Amino acid sequence: MLVDGKWMENWQPVQAKDATGGFVRQQSTFRNWITPDGTSGFKAESGRYHLYVALICPWASRTLIARQLKGLESAITVSVVEPSLTDQGWRFGDYPGSTPDHLHNATYMHQIYTRADAHVSGRATVPVLWDKHTDTLVNNESADIVRMLNSGFGSIATGPDLYPEALRAEIDALNDQIYPGLNNGVYRAGFATTQTAYESAFADVFASLDSLEARLSDNRPYLHGTAFTETDIRAFVTLIRFDAAYHGLFKTNLKRIADYPGLQAYMLRILALPGIGDTVSIDHIKRGYYSIKTLNPLGLVPAGPLLPWDKA
Repeated sequence: MLVDGKWMENWQPVQAKDATGGFVRQQSTFRNWITPDGTSGFKAESGRYHLYVALICPWASRTLIARQLKGLESAITVSVVEPSLTDQGWRFGDYPGSTPDHLHNATYMHQIYTRADAHVSGRATVPVLWDKHTDTLVNNESADIVRMLNSGFGSIATGPDLYPEALRAEIDALNDQIYPGLNNGVYRAGFATTQTAYESAFADVFASLDSLEARLSDNRPYLHGTAFTETDIRAFVTLIRFDAAYHGLFKTNLKRIADYPGLQAYMLRILALPGIGDTVSIDHIKRGYYSIKTLNPLGLVPAGPLLPWDKA
């Protein structure tokens, strides 16, 4: 991780834990905002911003999906790190589906952080939204970036409103349920350091999946009915990784998404939306998660499972 702008130790997935040995996620530190009129200090302009992502990462994939759905592919450029995590974290390279750092020719993601702040401390995470005009990091919180892509780019963006005003209270409430139990719940299970913390997270994961399966039992196409929203993005990025990585490596193995008829159909419905498939790489997902040395010291990547939705 970075300490006062210097890389101090080999990358570790767990930087903090609670009193029970549970995984505690680092808070995002860059929280600036893009607005159509620029009153925030960052004006929405086509070609001005760059997105750094990893296809393994569900948080980064949220932003890629929003970029696709809002028609911002030509307005916001992208660099994709390699899937395997190194001792210095995310690395740029030439693994299929990855890219070099198109802006600064950096080798590691942590170099992007120190370019923005020479004294930054913490993990160098993705996604990162970068401003080419001021040469600095705008935001590294996926929830913020999704909402900026939805409404911060004004007429530059098209596509559905992912956070419609009439549904905002319902969206916020369901987001608040999905995040701790499912999105972060799989990580809490996978990175738990005690049996108690693991079993608590495990229970939360499957309670969340059961709840979502029940919610979809009335044949609604999306979690909030007919409207596709940011909640669907949040759910999808975890569901699409579940059978490939979380079920095995993170020991969330009570059931697979394939064992939930409603959730599987829902996941495949989203995957079939235009552009969404381009944001998913099961190869990157498996290779990335199974590169975590604390969980898989030998780095062997499983040949399975057979996933009907994996088109690689």
